[in-house]
Amino acid sequence: MRRRLTPLPLLLALLAPWGAVPPAQAAPAADATDAAPAEALHGETAEQRSRRMQWFADAKLGIFVHWGIYAVDGIDESWSFFNGKISHADYMKQLRGFTASAYDPQAWAALAKRSGARYAVLTTRHHDGVALWDSAQGINVVRDTPARRDLVGPFVDALRDNGMKVGLYYSLPDWSYKDYDVFTRQRKRYDAAREPQRWQRFLDYYQEQIADLQQRYRPDLVWFDGDWEHNAGEWQSAKLRADMLARNPGVIINSRLNEYGDYATPELGLPVVKPWQPYWELCLTMNRSWGYQPRDTEYKSPNQIIQIFAQTIGMGGNLLLDIGPKADGSIDPRQVEILEKLGRWTHKHAEAIYGTTAGIGLDHFAGPSTLSKDRRTIYLFLEGRPNGDVLVKGLDNKVLSARVVGGGQPVQARVLGKYDWAKHPGLLFLSVPQDAQDADITVVALELDAPARLYREESKPIESNG
Repeated sequence: MRRRLTPLPLLLALLAPWGAVPPAQAAPAADATDAAPAEALHGETAEQRSRRMQWFADAKLGIFVHWGIYAVDGIDESWSFFNGKISHADYMKQLRGFTASAYDPQAWAALAKRSGARYAVLTTRHHDGVALWDSAQGINVVRDTPARRDLVGPFVDALRDNGMKVGLYYSLPDWSYKDYDVFTRQRKRYDAAREPQRWQRFLDYYQEQIADLQQRYRPDLVWFDGDWEHNAGEWQSAKLRADMLARNPGVIINSRLNEYGDYATPELGLPVVKPWQPYWELCLTMNRSWGYQPRDTEYKSPNQIIQIFAQTIGMGGNLLLDIGPKADGSIDPRQVEILEKLGRWTHKHAEAIYGTTAGIGLDHFAGPSTLSKDRRTIYLFLEGRPNGDVLVKGLDNKVLSARVVGGGQPVQARVLGKYDWAKHPGLLFLSVPQDAQDADITVVALELDAPARLYREESKPIESNG
């Protein structure tokens, strides 16, 4: 896993807090499904893109599964030999210990569903080149480990049995493949520009693997990684995208195919400002490691994960939360506990999560929020346990009702500072009953008289009060 900040998104992120001059009247609340720039549509219309991306935009929560031979010794996936912490030969000795003897794909899928996830992404082949299915070329667990079976297909089937979408992770680089140019950080096998035929053999190899994955499992989403080692032309990204969509016109591709993906993939760091891309997904570890590492005990608490999730969906994104199964296929009890506790909260507050869009923003409410698709309901996420009134600013709507999500308890809503001779909508104060508050994050739903309108005019001295 690695992410580059390209110059344009970096510049936009730096400028975002200042933004454009606010309009001089109430404006509709922002919609996270704003059309992508025309140059990013790759032959699709904005409407076609929106239809293809709809399930992803609605899903909000996915589970990332990093599983591979690196779980045998509990070391960094692929990077441990790439960065010289261990030799490649010693890294590959882990093949002998990868048994998958306790692998229960139905239990994995059921756990993911209980967490509230609507999709999952499995690492079919990491940078180390070890495939989890019976690939025609390269190293795989069917031929080269005691597991001796396809590990991808059963999980794909289990996800679909549970009504979930299927994502497959695939690393573009294969640092173990004889015809890939890069071997380690310090060593290259050859120069691709000087040996184009050898590079073409690698292109044929990896593109055949993608075709094989699509034909066998028909994934709803393909999650690429490692595009930083070559540019779009060298990877043949445009050709690959076209081939993939020809096989399955509905497939979604993440951003790590150079300029040819469908959505952005910030990694580990929760965005400080809302990403500019219409679709994005934060991939996040529970501790500091993607794969199983028993010595890594720096776990985030369930409450911290829930806070991160609320912040993410409040900015219109998805959370892809990682687990790292052991070499035998069992899942660390600490990771199970986090998913179970996350699931308690997501199921209670489902209406405020799934199928919503980005909320009203921190200018209007000091916390995360989401909007229903018709923008007639605002969901406010109250972190902690407020012991006073909750403030909403600049909401230019009448609140028809306010209630606690998951319990239905009424919330008192009062508008103060509203004058009939002024355009300013006044301040909305909400009194949330103490006994109705959630142990992690309480969610309050505001039902509005019309689609949400946000007052954005600069406050000025009063010139007339009649």
